[in-house]
Amino acid sequence: MAWATLSRRLSMVFAALLLVCCGASVWLQLRSNGKHEQEVIQRLSSGLAAHIAQNAELMKPGGLDQGAVKDLFDKLMAVNPSVEVYLLGLDGRIEAQAAPPGHLRRDRVDLQPVQQLLAGAALPIVGDDPRSPDVRKVFSAAPLRMNGRDAGYVYVVLQGEDHDALVAHTAAGTVLRTTLWLMGLVALLGLLAGLAAFRLITRPLRELTVAVKRFETEGMDALQTEAPRLARLSRGHDEIAQLGQAFTQMTQRIAEQWRELTLQDQQRRELFANISHDLRTPLTSLHGYLETLMLKAATLDESERRRYLEIALDQSRKVGRLAQEVFELARLEYGVVKPDKENFALADLVQDVFQKFELAAEARQQRLRPDIASCLPAVCADLGMIERVLTNLLDNAIRHTPMGGEIEVQLRAHETGVAVRVSDTGAGIPAQLRNSLFMRPVFGSRSGSSGSGGLGLVIVKRILQLHGSDIRLLELPDRGAVFCFQLAGAESG
Repeated sequence: MAWATLSRRLSMVFAALLLVCCGASVWLQLRSNGKHEQEVIQRLSSGLAAHIAQNAELMKPGGLDQGAVKDLFDKLMAVNPSVEVYLLGLDGRIEAQAAPPGHLRRDRVDLQPVQQLLAGAALPIVGDDPRSPDVRKVFSAAPLRMNGRDAGYVYVVLQGEDHDALVAHTAAGTVLRTTLWLMGLVALLGLLAGLAAFRLITRPLRELTVAVKRFETEGMDALQTEAPRLARLSRGHDEIAQLGQAFTQMTQRIAEQWRELTLQDQQRRELFANISHDLRTPLTSLHGYLETLMLKAATLDESERRRYLEIALDQSRKVGRLAQEVFELARLEYGVVKPDKENFALADLVQDVFQKFELAAEARQQRLRPDIASCLPAVCADLGMIERVLTNLLDNAIRHTPMGGEIEVQLRAHETGVAVRVSDTGAGIPAQLRNSLFMRPVFGSRSGSSGSGGLGLVIVKRILQLHGSDIRLLELPDRGAVFCFQLAGAESG
């Protein structure tokens, strides 16, 4: 599992860091202990060199008594094997010493640490070890005076070769074992604590993984059961809570889109079913009249034959019109047609559309009445598409308004543009058709109507959706069907 891999990686990284930290801690502790030991030894032995320098047996009238010096050095080193005593000249050269043959590796000692010690600098101060070319050790030093003049220095190394050998022999194994046990114990306790912490930290990730897996296997049904888990994950302000919030928002958005797609699929199925049903009626009528003409051609007079042909032609027009509307709706549905927006005066477009329907309205003794507010702002839309919207609405209104009725187009300024309302004095939309009015073709569906509506209202809805608007059906007293929608105002510049 992904979370297990993440936990393992985190545990391995944590264990490695823990080991490094333990090693660094042990090294720092040993170093600190060593510094502390050096300071203690140097403070305890601070007067040793001065005491040796005051020993009169080291002197003789001609200078140093080499025999007395060597004898004293041997006694001191026998009493305290950890110290090594040297007499230095004023230039730091080793003038006398008691080292075994071949052990001396330097013939000169750097005097700067000696001067620092004599000046009272902070301890510990390390200086050169004559028996090692690289190692520096704590020491005690004092000036040596002969006949009232400075003759050199007494230089005492406080942790000599014997001290190093004894420490290495007696303590190396113990320190190593103690260090390893300490590191192992600290690493084990730290690792256990880290694993427990990682498990708590990755718990929300595991729960989120379970939710994702269920969502992957069970689909949208898992959203209801996983909602409480996702709600818990979304609490807090850390990165995991933000991840839970993002996943919750994503699932909600997917759920909404899924419901919308399901509704659209259902509407599309109903649309196809309704189109098939509504095509069957004019085709059946067309087939019946053509069959009648063929069977009774010899017995029908000219007027009957003409009437049958007109009815068949009218049904053929219905089929052709519906086929054209289906093609246009398909182009709108699948994004073949995109709005080419421009700024124009909607009042002028309404007057142009009225002119197209003047003859049809006069034939039915109907009145087309524009109700256009003054100082109306321009709109930004696709001129051809909006013309089709008005054409479909007016055509629908004329066909479903009785003789002597009125069709009105009202334009009013709206906070975001222009509000449009198209109404008539017909019988209105039956209650059983209102919910599906913009989702299915309508043929002769209004009471008392004799024409056909087809997919006109469905196309109107799709066009307005492409413009970020929608169409609504209103109920107003003394009016029949009342449709309204808004168009965005013209863009400046």
